Amino acid sequence: MIDPFKMFGRKALFLMDPEQAHGVSIAALKSGLVPACGIRTDPKLEQKIAGLTFTNPLGMAAGYDKNAEVPEALLRLGFGFTEVGTLTPKPQAGNPKPRIFRLVKDEAIINRLGFNNDGHDAAFGRLSGRNFSGIVGVNIGANKDSADRIADYVAGIRRFHAVADYFTANISSPNTPGLRDLQARESLAALLSAVLSTRDDLSAGTGSRVPVFLKIAPDLTEEGMDDIAAEVLAHDLDGLIVSNTTLRRDGLKDHAQAGEAGGLSGKPLFDLSTTVLAKMRRRVGPHLPIIGVGGIHSGETALEKIRAGANLVQLYSSMVYEGPGLAGRIVRGLSQLVATEGVGNIADLVGSRVDQWADRKL
Repeated sequence: MIDPFKMFGRKALFLMDPEQAHGVSIAALKSGLVPACGIRTDPKLEQKIAGLTFTNPLGMAAGYDKNAEVPEALLRLGFGFTEVGTLTPKPQAGNPKPRIFRLVKDEAIINRLGFNNDGHDAAFGRLSGRNFSGIVGVNIGANKDSADRIADYVAGIRRFHAVADYFTANISSPNTPGLRDLQARESLAALLSAVLSTRDDLSAGTGSRVPVFLKIAPDLTEEGMDDIAAEVLAHDLDGLIVSNTTLRRDGLKDHAQAGEAGGLSGKPLFDLSTTVLAKMRRRVGPHLPIIGVGGIHSGETALEKIRAGANLVQLYSSMVYEGPGLAGRIVRGLSQLVATEGVGNIADLVGSRVDQWADRKL
């Protein structure tokens, strides 16, 4: 079957600056010009994770729909869930342009956006008017000039508690100076205590609590992973997201762009992010939910991430290269792969290759 995006759309978008092309894609989804996927629900892909029922394990990662403009349109593409943000209390412009770079030979992206977004109030206004079903997570962060970054995360929990299906505390972007310092054990303990106690206070008397996930970097040492796992388990966190973009530039073909500062995502991130995922799965045990992110571009790579220990997976960069039909293709591919494996549910394959991945060197 001819893919119109690959035949025509990608050529047109790749003539534009990457950030301009991103804006065009958001506008196209808003307009309804992008057709819905129309995939059938497969009960073998459905899972209940952190108290939420996911129709399939594939999500859109944060970073695409920064301002909660098109969550419904993304769900119509076939995603089982979507995550908006990263959102900061105050609007901020982010880092100077240009700040997104395509590494076409590698099917990768480097970005140094710096949490550019319209702020809490604008996104809350859009999400509070939501009249569609489907799981929408809210990814929260801190303003670059914040005097109290932990307070910014607490503000995110307070602002979006009524409209978020789950939260992600993003402490792993490499593009806000000092943000990754929150992954250090003492700082992480303080952050988790503040965020989770605020969530619990807001949930008291409601009969349910909004899950909170923590998004970590792939650029961690074994000791750093030990510390994160210890604090996550000590604070009864609802789950992890592994991982954000990397500062590493191993094995790239597109040398012209490889020197750009920022976080690398796309196909080259797959091995590193999957290795870190498996190492974290080994540390936190079999029950803590983990969302795997980094380099997924097919049903096979999505399933391999699940075999390495992910309950759910997310993508973003591969859609830049494959177009809006990618989600549907991956979900259909997962259905076929699960049928081939002969298991009752995709959950039966979670962690089936943890040791093969976790034993790899970083």
